Amino acid sequence: MTLPTLALLAQSPAPAAGGGMNTLVMMGLMFVMMYFILIRPQRMRQKELEKLINGVKVGDHVVLNGGEHGIITSVKEKTIMVKVADNVKIEYERSSIASISKKTDVVEATTTAA
Repeated sequence: MTLPTLALLAQSPAPAAGGGMNTLVMMGLMFVMMYFILIRPQRMRQKELEKLINGVKVGDHVVLNGGEHGIITSVKEKTIMVKVADNVKIEYERSSIASISKKTDVVEATTTAA
């Protein structure tokens, strides 16, 4: 084979018409799927947790991010006081609350277990 023939064989075929448009559509669909699979559920969980933290009251049983369990004894603007044992109260940031169980939920659980 001659050099010009090899050069012609090495060239890739011309792209089909509309090839760039298909790529843009596929990338757009990927971003939409990522939004509905990853971003939207995370935002919903964050709003739900924020709503729970803002509605916390004295007497609620809480689990904190570090794994501590306790009962809220006082609520301030940005902090809460949590009783973790007899005569042991610790002040935490509100943002450290991982989950909340209301006083009635705990009473129901203890009465059904007995």
